[in-house]
Amino acid sequence: MIDNPEYKGEWKAKKIPNPDYKGSWVHPQVDNPDFVDEKAPTKYATMDYIGFDLWQVKSGDIFDNIIVTDSVEEADTFSKATFFKNKDAEKVMFDRAEEAEKATAAAAAAAKQGADKAAEEAEAKDDEEDEEEDKEEDSI
Repeated sequence: MIDNPEYKGEWKAKKIPNPDYKGSWVHPQVDNPDFVDEKAPTKYATMDYIGFDLWQVKSGDIFDNIIVTDSVEEADTFSKATFFKNKDAEKVMFDRAEEAEKATAAAAAAAKQGADKAAEEAEAKDDEEDEEEDKEEDSI
């Protein structure tokens, strides 16, 4: 290590005086004439629409029998009349659709396997024919 006689410590930016400086800026508070202070902003007399923001991985999802309420009794009555009434039938339909999808996938896999096997056999046959031609050429 060699001392550097020109080293004067850590560098710092030079400061110059600013006679117009009045301190940190604070934004002015301006009254909003359209502001309404609602005491219960989440209470609505009626609600005509509901929206969902969904990301679907698999198509076929169905949303029905939607209720928005603050009454547990009303929600229970509604669920018994709609959800629980259709739950078992919808499960059967879902299971059938899944089985059909699996059968289709299995048939496609079998067809691909058969096509791959046929392609391998054709390639092997071509190789054998090429070898026979090479032997005939060598014998001539």
